[in-house]
Amino acid sequence: MSGIDDKDRLIFALCALLRAERETRAAFETALANGGVSVDALRAILSDPVAVVAKDDLRHAEELVGSVRRAAGREAA
Repeated sequence: MSGIDDKDRLIFALCALLRAERETRAAFETALANGGVSVDALRAILSDPVAVVAKDDLRHAEELVGSVRRAAGREAA
């Protein structure tokens, strides 16, 4: 993606990461409320290393940057 500086890419990647974390938390809350997660599964999840940002997260962030840039271009016109 050209025209977007490293700072913008970082900000949007962090936004995508935050969104993913919120969705994960909501899914855990739902699963726990419905009894869908066992204690053993929770132990396994908590002991597993935290995943790094995935390619899908970066793609989403880049799409978000593009849409913001396009919207800004329309406002300037």
